[in-house]
Amino acid sequence: ELNPGSRAIHIAILDTGVDQDHEDLASKIVGNIDFTGSGTVDDRNGHGTHVAGIAAAATDNRVGIAGAGAASSLLNVKVLGDEGAGSYSSIANGLVWAADHGAKVINMSLGGRGRSLVLQQAVSYAWTRGAVLVAAAGNDGTGAKNYPAAYSEVIAVAATDANDGKASFSNYGPWVSLGAPGVAIYSTLPNHSNTISSAFGLPLGYASLSGTSMAAPHVAGVAALLWNASSATSNNVVRDRLQRSADPVPGTGVYWRYGRLNAFAAVSSATPAPGPRPGR
Repeated sequence: ELNPGSRAIHIAILDTGVDQDHEDLASKIVGNIDFTGSGTVDDRNGHGTHVAGIAAAATDNRVGIAGAGAASSLLNVKVLGDEGAGSYSSIANGLVWAADHGAKVINMSLGGRGRSLVLQQAVSYAWTRGAVLVAAAGNDGTGAKNYPAAYSEVIAVAATDANDGKASFSNYGPWVSLGAPGVAIYSTLPNHSNTISSAFGLPLGYASLSGTSMAAPHVAGVAALLWNASSATSNNVVRDRLQRSADPVPGTGVYWRYGRLNAFAAVSSATPAPGPRPGR
């Protein structure tokens, strides 16, 4: 493999929490915090666990799936409540906490139509602290901007389908940086009762979901791999490599600025950091 990632690279998942004892995730979690007042860092909703698996589920462990970020570790930053909703202030608190606790990548599969000075300031703070920021473009099927994705420091991610077309539900426009797979993505779900499994009749443990929420963590995981390279000197360098290695699939320049994420091209353009390989 070109780059197995490193446990020293932390991906913060700002979401509904992450299942604490999932067979494909428990070993990857290196920090937890709850900003919602739910009383637990665990995921009772399901959304955060699905997102976390796409970004960094354990690899080569003979169970489930392999996360895009391979050996990268996870910071579980619960900013959305058990019902799946939250406030900009909670997201802002999560951004600051993640940046202060060493997150090299921050994934935000969430957002809203309104702008927020508090959120914008937190985004700027996390960027200046050196994190790569990734967010879902939104699922309204329009060109309307979604925040925090639309802030300039954030890589906004639209969803593509198996034919490299824009998913019908995905937001789009020149403010969107990249497309990434977001239709029928198989990933982790909590191994206990959760809102998504109950609402859609899905099994516990693993299931397929669609959304720009699923597209964003593909980008976050590959960003974590890029950090494990000697040439990854800044978040700006990592972001630039992600964007410039993207495939210019049809719709590029209209639906998204740079193209559809190409993990192989991104990683092969960066030399892995020297030294012993991290264990998995």
